[in-house]
Amino acid sequence: MTKLTLPSVLAFDRKLEPSDALMHSGNWTSIGDAKAWQAIKLFERRNRAVKSNFKPEVLNNEEALQKQIAESNLAWGDDAALAHDNDTLQVSFTLRVVSGLDQPSVCNKVEFEAAYREKITSYTQEHLDSLAKRYAYNIANGRFLWRNRVGAQEIQVRVMHPSLTQPIAFNAYDFSLKNTIIDNEAVTKLAQLIKAGLSGSENILLTIKAYVKLGEGQRVWPSQEMVLNSPKGEKSRHLFSLNEVAAMHCEKIGNALRTIDDWYPNYAQTQTPIAIEAYGSVTQRGVAYRSSKNDFKSLLLKWLNADDSKNIAPEEQHFVVAMLIRGGVFGESEGES
Repeated sequence: MTKLTLPSVLAFDRKLEPSDALMHSGNWTSIGDAKAWQAIKLFERRNRAVKSNFKPEVLNNEEALQKQIAESNLAWGDDAALAHDNDTLQVSFTLRVVSGLDQPSVCNKVEFEAAYREKITSYTQEHLDSLAKRYAYNIANGRFLWRNRVGAQEIQVRVMHPSLTQPIAFNAYDFSLKNTIIDNEAVTKLAQLIKAGLSGSENILLTIKAYVKLGEGQRVWPSQEMVLNSPKGEKSRHLFSLNEVAAMHCEKIGNALRTIDDWYPNYAQTQTPIAIEAYGSVTQRGVAYRSSKNDFKSLLLKWLNADDSKNIAPEEQHFVVAMLIRGGVFGESEGES
């Protein structure tokens, strides 16, 4: 059998499609009242702060250092907070679970696609539960709240779907961010819905609402917009809002949901799952945890060229399929492979 190589044109559509998340303010005692929540609006904050970062040449020049220390550090940017008579943040978004794992969205090599469909169809029939439970776990633990999760007094996550007579409810603190799986009836129930969407047996749209008890008037953390080359003296921090409602980017929600990779080589040392990325990149740490032998393309070809799926470890199969769910463009020219 001729060894398969990557097609020059190869792409996969994303299978977990979260919406942007809106942020509202209310009280913990009003969780059951949909009308008791008000939109959180951004406001500007201007502060006269103290400088705390200096270049080495300034630190080595006492006169220049004293001069700069005496200067004000003017800070101007967007901010957001709960109303002063509200103690709870509501973060709400929808999640569409898309089928079609059994074929690439585009592929210009027939023999590659045939081998791909054979291996992935077998996997989805036997092992898709494993990934669905991990995505469900990251909904249950409220990982998608990011900084809003830190130091909260209580966190409740509710998941709604037309097939449910009542929402699936989770106490987020029951599910550690250090883990990716748990034997839990509610997580399994949610995983079954996600699996149904990924397998194509049902069109799945979930509505997810998280309630975070922070304390009256406490600051909340919408997504921050990337503004390049901001003019000096202008507003330096721009937060994200939709129709004047503080919000979180769908990309940030998606990153949290796919933080399920505890199969990478250094996991034993870090004990922290990372987001599914082709090379295991974690930009906050400036590290790529997956070498050229453990990256997505290498493992995909290893799997497709294996005579038996037992020749590739289960955790490697899980990572490859999780990358397919993530989606992306992965074609290579003949000279690259």
